[in-house]
Amino acid sequence: MAPPPGNGRPLYVTGLVAALWCVGIGLTVLTTVTLLGWVAAPKTALGHGLSGVFRTAVNFWLVSHHAGFSYGHGRVGLLPLGVLVLPGALLYRGGAWMIRGLGLPPRPRVAVVRVAAALAVPYALLAMLMALAVSAPEVHPSAWQALLGCLLVAVIAGGLGAARAVVAAQVAAEARGRRVRSGLGALLRLLPDRPRSLVIGVAGSVAVLAAAGAVLVGGSLALHTSESDRVYDLLAPGIVGGVLLLLVELAFLPNAVIWGIAYAVGPGFAVGAGTSVSPTGVFLDTVPAFPPLAALPEAGPAPAVSLLALAAPFVAGAVGGVLTIRTMPSATSEGAPLWGFVSGTLTGAVVALLAALSGGPLGGGRMATVGPSAWQVGLLAALEVGISAAIAAWAANWRIMRRPEGGDETPARARKRKKRKKAQARRAAARLPETRLPEAAVPPPAPVLDEPRAASEEPPAPRPSPYAPDPLEFEEAEPVLAPRRPRGRGRAPDPLPELIADEPARPEPEPEPEPAPREPEPAERDGKVVLEGHIVEDPEPEPEPVPPPREDPERTENRGGAIYVLREEPRD
Repeated sequence: MAPPPGNGRPLYVTGLVAALWCVGIGLTVLTTVTLLGWVAAPKTALGHGLSGVFRTAVNFWLVSHHAGFSYGHGRVGLLPLGVLVLPGALLYRGGAWMIRGLGLPPRPRVAVVRVAAALAVPYALLAMLMALAVSAPEVHPSAWQALLGCLLVAVIAGGLGAARAVVAAQVAAEARGRRVRSGLGALLRLLPDRPRSLVIGVAGSVAVLAAAGAVLVGGSLALHTSESDRVYDLLAPGIVGGVLLLLVELAFLPNAVIWGIAYAVGPGFAVGAGTSVSPTGVFLDTVPAFPPLAALPEAGPAPAVSLLALAAPFVAGAVGGVLTIRTMPSATSEGAPLWGFVSGTLTGAVVALLAALSGGPLGGGRMATVGPSAWQVGLLAALEVGISAAIAAWAANWRIMRRPEGGDETPARARKRKKRKKAQARRAAARLPETRLPEAAVPPPAPVLDEPRAASEEPPAPRPSPYAPDPLEFEEAEPVLAPRRPRGRGRAPDPLPELIADEPARPEPEPEPEPAPREPEPAERDGKVVLEGHIVEDPEPEPEPVPPPREDPERTENRGGAIYVLREEPRD
């Protein structure tokens, strides 16, 4: 179908157009299949003439929506669930087609509900009118079942299609090229956090139960292949009839899986009045000549291998409880078992609904009771799955709460947080160069300048000077380097210790700009130099005696812990 115009039609008109398209395509497919069967089968089996063929096709279309019918020998309510795929796929596409005409709605949940209702109402009304139109004394379809069945199928399938289209529009608006999940995944994005957790838990439990039922059915069919071949030979359908019979068997396969779930839960199912197939025993009577029914176990005690299926409800409850807690927006301390039990109870309700849809009468008399009991299967499933889900939810929540870091986070959120932190750390490490911190907080003492050394050599150990005061006294000093007068001119070294001791404390002058250091002359390299509070001198065997102080044009001062040599320049 081409995309609908954005604002050219009202929503109910668009829903009517989509409903007509779904009904027309579905009837076309079923009419083609019925016509092929009418050609291969006796001419009176599927109706008299082309009008009878069309009437039969309409009845098949109503049966695909789980609408029963009555005939001369009773009522038929045991309908194949596999044929729901055809109308479900058409309605799914119809809901997506309608929502695309609205674009990206501002309120997506309300838009999905409106689209589902606009599609389901005309679709159900058309189905009821068609049921009344094809009614005949031989086959009389149920109009009210057609109305309710088509309404339910259209709401579910059309709503899922609309939800997927809304999510696709949201993703396209955020980032193009992102993969969009369909069906349940799209619907979950539109639900609030806690209902989403319950839906995920129920879906996990139902999936485990369905897997157990499928294993039971597949194993039983594999063990009873010879009986199934014997029934097939007895029917002798031919080539075309064999293909149609295979399609019918595939259509009833979901019913068989649900019956396997009922067997695993405990109550089992019946194949006629007064019969039962359950873990407590197998009681059968005459069975219709249908190849899948040949897989039923023989009358007597239940096979011992099949008793392993009784663990399936408890495993399903454990899976559902864990999924419910792990997908919660935040961990809960006391309410975890309650949420798990609620998940199990909802699973029991879903299983009861499936059991009611999978069974029904198959005529009158003894075959009026076929399939599982909905209330028994639902009640036992709610108890078994609910109790195990409550225990599993408590255990999962306890593991989450006892974690030292991020204990209040669910595992999904904790994994996302850890990945985000690792990515940030990698980006920071790639952006910043590697640095090494000093080993000690206190800086080492200044080394003694002895002679130039290569860059690869390690610095020698510092030598203490006899005239150096406490290093802490000169921690922040910024002295001016000045050379001493050489000794070769008949002068003794300055009496630094006495001058320092007798020098009165003077106020600290304003800081002066530091002159650039100059390279000492060769004659001055043999003298003494003041460097950062240390006096470096040439090694001598013993220091010369210090003479008493005398007047000298040069004098020293102690400023801020540093020794300065002052010299008066002669005036011209």
